[in-house]
Amino acid sequence: MANATTRPRVIPGATVLITGAARGMGELYARRAAREGAAKIALWDLDAERAEALATELASARGRSAAPEVRVYVVDVSDREAVAEAAALVRDELGDPDVVVNNAGIVRGALFWEHDAERDIELTMRVNALAPMWIAREFLPAMIADRTRPKRILNIASAAGTLANPRMSVYASSKWAMIGWSESLRLELTRTDNAHVAVTTFCPSYISTGMFAGARGPLLTPIMRPQQAVQAAWTGMLKGTPMVLRPWTVKLAMAMRGILPTRVWDVLGDRVFKVYSSMDRFTGRTD
Repeated sequence: MANATTRPRVIPGATVLITGAARGMGELYARRAAREGAAKIALWDLDAERAEALATELASARGRSAAPEVRVYVVDVSDREAVAEAAALVRDELGDPDVVVNNAGIVRGALFWEHDAERDIELTMRVNALAPMWIAREFLPAMIADRTRPKRILNIASAAGTLANPRMSVYASSKWAMIGWSESLRLELTRTDNAHVAVTTFCPSYISTGMFAGARGPLLTPIMRPQQAVQAAWTGMLKGTPMVLRPWTVKLAMAMRGILPTRVWDVLGDRVFKVYSSMDRFTGRTD
């Protein structure tokens, strides 16, 4: 059973906004928010049909004393103006969120020179790196000003943002950018006496959502189930943990890469841990 120290009024009665909310981990975050007593939930996604079905289910679920108010916003987060317009609608209809989950993301697995400049490189950076910044910038002023309850920003990054890997150059760079921004934002909030807004960065290895179909987990690194990943990220967010890395081998690889000479790590990462070949059979989501 969770205690007050672990979960200090973060979700009960809160307004929660989740991007990429119609499927996969985003759907699980939404279900978790509803189950734990969120008052209002904003689902951002491009898939209106799936998002509406989820919203109907969450708003009508039995077994809770008061079902949350759930609204769907069809948003292309790669478009800064669309983000601003959707944020304004959320403020008008639900109020400023207490919790923001930057979950939306895309992956392109290919050799760098095979990437299309607009469809792959620019789009990946917009969705994975710029959109979380735009979204946080929209809501942070109100989150900072309201000290009546804890505020949270959960940024879903990746282990790819901590360790270079072939066929992930663009995806990895977008997640490196997210980690750097997320950590800097956390420090800025702390140093300006605004620690009631806690920022958590989640860096998982491969997760079986379909997004990384065909990828193989490196040595001692099994493909994680979405439920496992969400549990780890959500618990860290509630506690205000700065960084959550799963599984444990992610932290080990970071430490070894930082200590060992580059050429030595290249040999280990390639021949022993099989990190460098983990994307060789990547196909990605086919639907």
